Amino acid sequence: MNFALIDGKGKRFTFPVNPEEVTISRQKGYDTTMILSSGEFDFAQGDRVKEISFASFFPKEYNNSFCQVSQDEFMDPQTAMNKLNDFLAMKMPLRFVISETAVNVLVFVASHNSTFRGGEPGDVYFEITLRTWRELKVAKTAGGSQGKTSTVNKKPRVDLKEKSKTYVVKPGDSLSKIAKLELGNSSAWNKIYQLNKKIIGSNPNAIKPGQKLVLP
Repeated sequence: MNFALIDGKGKRFTFPVNPEEVTISRQKGYDTTMILSSGEFDFAQGDRVKEISFASFFPKEYNNSFCQVSQDEFMDPQTAMNKLNDFLAMKMPLRFVISETAVNVLVFVASHNSTFRGGEPGDVYFEITLRTWRELKVAKTAGGSQGKTSTVNKKPRVDLKEKSKTYVVKPGDSLSKIAKLELGNSSAWNKIYQLNKKIIGSNPNAIKPGQKLVLP
């Protein structure tokens, strides 16, 4: 069983250690109205946004006895936390998948907290909360023979595809250093090179400060 977040480009972030438990919170929405001489009445208003929360940790050292990713996919805890920060800032939904279950939903990262514990140097513990995303549907007004679309709820369909991420080369950078920083794997430097061969040229070591590279 794997827990993963997938962005609009299909890039997968798999949590290295499975949580012991997952909490899925569902609530019914109600509008409470006070009626004189009769008291309060609740009127159902549809389902509220569902929340999914769990806790786990990013280990400093790879251990195949509990890690759910290969050693090539394994990230340094700080790099993994930075990735969660990127997800938190994203305005487009991610797909959250728990393999071997029916959980496959679009979500936003609503919050995450990190904890450092004494006696476990380098390991980073975290708690994360996801909120499910639902597309706003367009309603039609009842007036007129042909019917008119209400503009109150009108909203263009969200494009889930994420725009290509770029990186501007800094002094002292190398492709392996950029791959480690941005992708969490220094051996992925060749993927960056293949995408930017026209900019870099025939020598992958000849990158120059100021060059704008597209990342996979």
